[in-house]
Amino acid sequence: MYIDAQLLFSDAQALTATAASTNVIDLGVDGNVGIGEPMGVLVVLDVAADGTTGNETYSVSVQTDDNSGFSSATELGTIAITRGDAAGTKGVFIIPKTTAAERYLRLNYTLGGTTPTVSVTAMLIPVDGISQTVDYGSGFTVS
Repeated sequence: MYIDAQLLFSDAQALTATAASTNVIDLGVDGNVGIGEPMGVLVVLDVAADGTTGNETYSVSVQTDDNSGFSSATELGTIAITRGDAAGTKGVFIIPKTTAAERYLRLNYTLGGTTPTVSVTAMLIPVDGISQTVDYGSGFTVS
C-alpha cells in the first residue's frame, strides 16, 4: 500500500497514554470529505496492543474542528482496538458522505488500564483502497 504523507495521522506512533495523533490533516477551507470517492480512516497496529494485566483499554476517536488546536473538537466516530490485538490488525472508520467535517481532522487515542502500550500507523484513505491494502516494507522513497 502506498501512503500519501499529507494524509497520514500517525506513522508508527508509540502510545502509552491518551494522546492526539502526531499529524493533523488540513482539509482546506471547504472541509467537505463527502463529495467524490468515499473516504475512511485506517488504523494499523505496528506493535500488538498490550493485554498483560487484562485491564488495558484502547479507543481511537476521529475528530474534526475549525482550528488546528482542536479547542472545540467534534467526534465523527470511533475505532475499537482490543487488548491483545496482534501487530498487523486493522481498524476502519468509514466517513459517511453526509459528514459535515470542519477544516481539520485528527485522531485522539484514548488508553486506559495499568500498562497500555501500542504502536499505530493511521491514515485517511479512499474506501476502495482499504479493502485492497497490502503491506509493503517502509523506508523507501518514490521519486
